[in-house]
Amino acid sequence: MDIALLLPLAGLALVDSTSVGTLVLPLWLLLAPGRVRVARVLLFLGTVAGAYLLLGIALVLGAGVLLEPLGAALESTAGRVAELAVGAVLVLLGLTVEPWTREGKERRRAARAARGPGRLGRWRDRARGDGPPGAVVVLAVTAVGIEAASMLPYLAAIALLVTSAPGPAATLALLAGYCLLMVLPALVLLALRTALHDRLTPVLARIEGRLSRTSGEVVAWVLFLLGLYLVADALPLT
Repeated sequence: MDIALLLPLAGLALVDSTSVGTLVLPLWLLLAPGRVRVARVLLFLGTVAGAYLLLGIALVLGAGVLLEPLGAALESTAGRVAELAVGAVLVLLGLTVEPWTREGKERRRAARAARGPGRLGRWRDRARGDGPPGAVVVLAVTAVGIEAASMLPYLAAIALLVTSAPGPAATLALLAGYCLLMVLPALVLLALRTALHDRLTPVLARIEGRLSRTSGEVVAWVLFLLGLYLVADALPLT
């Protein structure tokens, strides 16, 4: 299989592995009081990976149908103008969706603290609480559904697969490998937490705190870079 396809897919999967659904929520499960509940974490990660895989299959099938007419439309002047406009909007969102200065970050944290527990706070409480297996599945599916609007790395991976057209079996295998790589860091942390018990808790808490603070910045960077790519692709070559 072409290494030129595998490397960008692996890079995008690793970016996706740091999202709220693939790492922050599993960290909250690992930080729940008492002995780590391995089956609960594995159920969550399996549900997330399975939901991403099913969504990826649907997107590949849909993209395969739309790719040819969409490609023809983008070759027209109107299509390039639309692509340029979308790229410019994404660049603007990337620059404004999260503050870039230290002072701006402090103001954003203070505003969030003043509003009280938000979506992430509610998810943290649900992840650390006790509940039946069905509640874990619902939490995982909800996280994937809410993140679907911002899963730009995954969409970029789908676009790579569709344009490369490695074949149905290879595409399914690559999608499955992508989803496994997405949850691999959380699986590694689960193994370490099980082996080291509470000795790993301070490290996990520091990782969780940093990811919770910077999760929006990752989305901002992806929006900005994707917007730059669309703008560059839309501009005529001289």
